[in-house]
Amino acid sequence: MSFVLYEINTRCWLRELTDRLGHPVTLETVPESEFHEWQRLGFTHVWLMGVWTSGPKSRAAALAVGDLQKTYGSDQHRVSADDIVASPYSIASWTVPEALGGELGLRVFRERLNRIGIRLILDFVPNHLGLDHPWLQNRPQLFVQSDSEREGAFSQATEMGVRWIAHGRDPYFPPWTDTAQLDYRLIETREAMLGELLRIAERCDGIRCDMAMLLLQDVFAKTWSDWPSAGKTIASGEEEFWSKAIRGVKERHPDFLFVGEVYWNLEARLQTLGFDFTYNKELYDEIVRRDVGAIGRRLSNAKPGFLARSLHFLENHDEPRIASLLAEPEHRTTAVLLLSLPGMCLLHDGQLSGAKFKSAVQLGRRPVEPVQTSIRNFYERLLAVTTRLPTDPKQFQMLQSGPGDGPLLLLWRIDASSFWLIAVNLHTRPIEMEWAPNVEMNRAAILVSDKFQAADVPVEIVCKPTSFHLNLPPLAAGIFRIAIR
Repeated sequence: MSFVLYEINTRCWLRELTDRLGHPVTLETVPESEFHEWQRLGFTHVWLMGVWTSGPKSRAAALAVGDLQKTYGSDQHRVSADDIVASPYSIASWTVPEALGGELGLRVFRERLNRIGIRLILDFVPNHLGLDHPWLQNRPQLFVQSDSEREGAFSQATEMGVRWIAHGRDPYFPPWTDTAQLDYRLIETREAMLGELLRIAERCDGIRCDMAMLLLQDVFAKTWSDWPSAGKTIASGEEEFWSKAIRGVKERHPDFLFVGEVYWNLEARLQTLGFDFTYNKELYDEIVRRDVGAIGRRLSNAKPGFLARSLHFLENHDEPRIASLLAEPEHRTTAVLLLSLPGMCLLHDGQLSGAKFKSAVQLGRRPVEPVQTSIRNFYERLLAVTTRLPTDPKQFQMLQSGPGDGPLLLLWRIDASSFWLIAVNLHTRPIEMEWAPNVEMNRAAILVSDKFQAADVPVEIVCKPTSFHLNLPPLAAGIFRIAIR
């Protein structure tokens, strides 16, 4: 595994630190113990999700859902209006609110991260802005709009009179009623958002780009085909926004990282536009569906380099907690798989302790759940091994694993005669198999070390004259360092 990205719900996390320590905690005053823990676990990047300013109109939209308990709570977690904040994806200003520590707090936090070799990732929400953003007053021409009332829009007084501004949306879902849709057909909108992006890039080491595929010209044109543009549009065949934006940022910050939230099998396309990593949502879906055959086919058929530029995950703020979906043996085995792949693996705040409550992004407080000790210990042991795997994706190989219903074998080569072997059985039945490496074997000179086991019943590996015999119990995974001298 090349990179480990740790996602933190900034607002909830700082509130929990404040409650635990008995005094206000902001980004400027985060305890040193937090940084030490991230370094100890081997995280390479920290994503502060939800650090930008939102506003009262967007909070009002969050409160206007009717039954707050049904929308935001659970049987175990009671919520009230006091717990509801505006969505962090309804941006009123690309600045850090003073309640979180302000711009100074962000700068101090980043400096402390960088001193221990960890890089800071922040959100960039390019598709839309919040209802409180000043551009709705002073630059309304940047938004998708109509001069007459339309479904999925809100009225906005402007110098041109009342305009109906479209809410942001994904074409397959209802509009996000706390947002205003930017019009990326317009030259002025593209230039304005590129300017915002360049300013954000001065304050972090990378960005996670929300719903990045919505900005693709063909996707945008189809989504908004029945809404006319209100200004000078880009020419036919114009360069995609992302390729221009990524190039512009990397000219100033060559090591800056772009992580794209991407769906609809558009991941490879966004990678060609310059994204360093894109969501591997298809693999996630197959895992939670328990479609073992599809998982094997996807990994075996992945094009060279695609996995190395994918962001693998078992949960994030948009998805249910993995501990609420998979039993612990499944959780452990799939975690071994994802943390052993090339690319970047996302670990979500609470995932390592077995949290089960999915906190809506509009919640400023989440329940404090008891730590599941077995899951916590498992992740500590796993990260101690996977963070030592090679980082060059050219050293990775997805091995043929026999029949389509067999185990998954992953190999990270160290040199000509030593390698890491990861054996994963996602099935609910035991599997035995033989595997012969492409090196000359001498049983007397084989060293199998650094053994890691994900299940209580271990994976057995036996050295034979010309091969290894593997015995994998159900839902088991093992990691082995093997040297053949």
